[in-house]
Amino acid sequence: MHTPIRCFPSLWRATVGTLLALLVSASVLATPLSSQDAKAVREVIHAQLDAFAADDAEKAFSYAAPSLRKSVASAQYFMAMVRGQYAVVYRPASVAYLQPALDGKVVVQPVQMSDTEGASWMVVYTLERQKNKQWRISGCFLKETSGRMA
Repeated sequence: MHTPIRCFPSLWRATVGTLLALLVSASVLATPLSSQDAKAVREVIHAQLDAFAADDAEKAFSYAAPSLRKSVASAQYFMAMVRGQYAVVYRPASVAYLQPALDGKVVVQPVQMSDTEGASWMVVYTLERQKNKQWRISGCFLKETSGRMA
């Protein structure tokens, strides 16, 4: 099921860490997002977080981009994956949106979150605009950061 995480945890962490650094670096060099699009991006992420909080798998899955939906078997599997591997996203204690940026056709939205134990996490979402002009989440990468949040 998610063998790379179980079999190669240090390689997986290094890969995710590198990817996060690249995404954040790219967002610094990318084009700023209009305030209207930035608001729409935050609303999509917030709506998905609300769906996780309500344990509404179908609704949470509906905010995923088609490419992500295609790679995940079902809404229930998606919810189980988030619960098991993205616990801070499933039940964040706090959420603070940082400045998003447009990198080509993808929005990079960094979000500072804390988990229920007070650990701080950098969560980087990627979103794609769909043909109907709505933003959908195409990826979510996270890394625990040093320090704790009160």
